Amino acid sequence: MLVLGFIVLMWSSLAQNETSGDVNAFREALEKDGFTVQEGRIGYLDLIKLCDLGVLPAAYGNNPSTKYLTYFVPPAPGHDVPELFSRITEALGMSQGASAFWNLGPDEAIVFVGRTPPECRYFSFDHYLLSRTYGNETRWIFAPLGDTVNNLVINTEGTPSGAAGNPFNQTTMIVATADRGIDQRIRAAAVSAGYSVDTFNTQVFPSSMLNMGVEDSSDTFIMLIRPALYKDPQAGEDYLNNAPAKVFRITPKESAELDPYDYPELRVRGTGTTEFDLVDDLEELRIAIMTRYSGLNATELPTSIAAQSGSDAIQRGIDALGPDNDCCYLWSASQTVSSPTPPFPDLSLYYDFLRDPAITLSNDTNEFIIVYGVNHVATGKATYSNFAIYGADIFNGLKAITDEEFNGTAEEYLPNNPNAKYLYVYKLARNCNGDPHCYEVPYGIGAYGIEPDQPLFIAWRSYLEEATKTGPSYSEIVYDRAIKFSQ
Repeated sequence: MLVLGFIVLMWSSLAQNETSGDVNAFREALEKDGFTVQEGRIGYLDLIKLCDLGVLPAAYGNNPSTKYLTYFVPPAPGHDVPELFSRITEALGMSQGASAFWNLGPDEAIVFVGRTPPECRYFSFDHYLLSRTYGNETRWIFAPLGDTVNNLVINTEGTPSGAAGNPFNQTTMIVATADRGIDQRIRAAAVSAGYSVDTFNTQVFPSSMLNMGVEDSSDTFIMLIRPALYKDPQAGEDYLNNAPAKVFRITPKESAELDPYDYPELRVRGTGTTEFDLVDDLEELRIAIMTRYSGLNATELPTSIAAQSGSDAIQRGIDALGPDNDCCYLWSASQTVSSPTPPFPDLSLYYDFLRDPAITLSNDTNEFIIVYGVNHVATGKATYSNFAIYGADIFNGLKAITDEEFNGTAEEYLPNNPNAKYLYVYKLARNCNGDPHCYEVPYGIGAYGIEPDQPLFIAWRSYLEEATKTGPSYSEIVYDRAIKFSQ
């Protein structure tokens, strides 16, 4: 029995090692197959910090409830990191010789190998076209290239081949490439290093709609990891500061015949089930809010879709503002983004509709904003949702109020309505006067605040409908709303 137990223990250990893989053996296998392998880094893309330091002119709509991680990728062999990209890397405290913004040849790949984020409400790996050159003009596009690899679809040790299981803190491999042959060679190297084929994922760079290459005029890309609302916040901080994973840029030393991927099939939004049965309840809530503050002037803010799909932005050459296919984006504006913008734009020069008329928030105790709507998580249309307040000039998001803070907030206004549990109400003010469902908007601290005379807007996010494993359909949700009250 002791011998049998020893054999079982050894077999289990070997099986575990085979499943987990050896990253050094993986790298050696790639080099043996004729690739140049350069190691990058994974780090926190702190847009508020970059804006506050003056490295970037805007924060580009950062999500305050989610600290995005990004790949810092070395340049292609024989190339250098542009000066501005180097300054961004340096400002974020990352090692030089890599950048969050990079080009990619049609036969290259970027590979993530390591562990997924610890348990959280949502995570995704997403790839973007960041900028493109049109003639002599380079435009900031910031458009997703397709679906994400999210916690409901990712192949990991805990969710082999996408099976149901635990996707958190699990070993996975994500190959981002335009070429099928390169992907297959990388997978073969990974198998030889002990990684299971059941943990492989491919993010396709659709070369049919991209300018792949490593020249100055080639498209520029960025990868984002979005982990949101960790179960254990400290585990989340640990992952942020030292993600247990590696990123490699993989370049073949000799060219081979290209075998580009077709554009992948997209997950389809929508289930046919809507939230519209709650429209009357939402109107009842609106009346209750208006009645409570009837002694003040009320300005009802518009709500519209903030961002269209990535393919729309790429085809029209406009700024998409970095949307995620897993999300619905709304904002307190009268229209959707449509401006062509140069790289690293001064956003105060664009989107006049966010400042006409300007919505500001003074220090007057009788001036505040009430944000209210349907709790899309409570209705089952989202895995998590939030709203955040932004400065309209530099798109600096200060604070995100998540659905975790929505619970019970509408019952105070609608005590006899059983559907109040599907609604929420929250206040934004300079002085909350002890109101537990209120956020005090700071100022006088640069990009970390919004000045009393600075125009602002509200933005809403609703992530990942479980039934479709992608974002909710705009045609099935009830739009969130906001009202400014003043003396």
